[in-house]
Amino acid sequence: MTSVDKPTGAAADTPEDGHDSKAVTEAALFEAFGGVRGMVETVLPGLLFVTIYTINKDLHASAIAALAVSLVMVVVRLVMRDTFKHAFSGVFGVAFGVVFAMMTNDAKDFYLPGMLYTLGLGLAYIITTLAGVPLLGLVLGPVFKENLSWRTRNPGRKKAYAKASYAWGLILLAKCAILFPLYWWADTTQLGWVLVALKIPPFLLAVWITWIFLAKAPAPIDVFAEMEAEERAEKERKAALAGESGEATAGRHRREG
Repeated sequence: MTSVDKPTGAAADTPEDGHDSKAVTEAALFEAFGGVRGMVETVLPGLLFVTIYTINKDLHASAIAALAVSLVMVVVRLVMRDTFKHAFSGVFGVAFGVVFAMMTNDAKDFYLPGMLYTLGLGLAYIITTLAGVPLLGLVLGPVFKENLSWRTRNPGRKKAYAKASYAWGLILLAKCAILFPLYWWADTTQLGWVLVALKIPPFLLAVWITWIFLAKAPAPIDVFAEMEAEERAEKERKAALAGESGEATAGRHRREG
C-alpha cells in the first residue's frame, strides 16, 4: 500500500500535516469557486440591473447594461489569459434573463432563469447525495486530483462530500423559499435588491461549511500521481527486462564465440 492509499484522517495527521491539509483545501475551494473576483463577476450584472431599473424603470437600458458588463468581464479575462468560466457562465445567465424579460416585457423575469437554476441546483445536491454520488464530490474531485477515487477508496471523504452537498442543497433551497414568494408578491426592485443581498452570504456560508467538512476528512488520493508512478514503474520494468535480455544475448554470443 502506497502512502497515498493509506487513510490519513485528521486524527492520524501531525499538527503540521493537518495545517497543510487545511491550507490545501482552502486553496482548492478558492480556485473552484472563483474567489473574490468570481463573486464580483456573479454579483455585478444583477446589481447594475436593479440599480438602473430602480432609478429610471427602463427595462431595456437595465438589461443592456447588465449584459454589457458581463461581456466586458469575459473580455478582460480573455485579454489577461485567465480562467473565464465564472464570467462566461455569468454571460449565459444574464443573456437568458434578458431574453425572458424582453419576451414577457416584465423586468421581474430577468431574475427568473437564475432562480430556476438555483432551485434545480439545490435539488441536484440533495438528489445526487441520496443516490450515493454527492454532486460536490463530482465538482471538487478533479480540483483535488482525486477524480472519483473518493467513491470506493476513501469512504471518509465520501461522507464529507455528502454532508457538504446536503448543506449546499439546503442553503440553496432556503434561498429559493425566500425568493419565489417575492417573485410573485413583490415588485421588481424589491425582488432585485433582496436577490443581490442573498448572492454572497449564503454562498460564503456553504463554502465555509464545505471547508469545515473537508478539512477534517481524510486526505484526497492523488490518482494523477498514482498514474505517473505506475508509468514510471512500467518504464523501469521494461528497461530492466531489456537489460536482462541484452545480457542474456551477450552471454550467448560469448559462449558461441
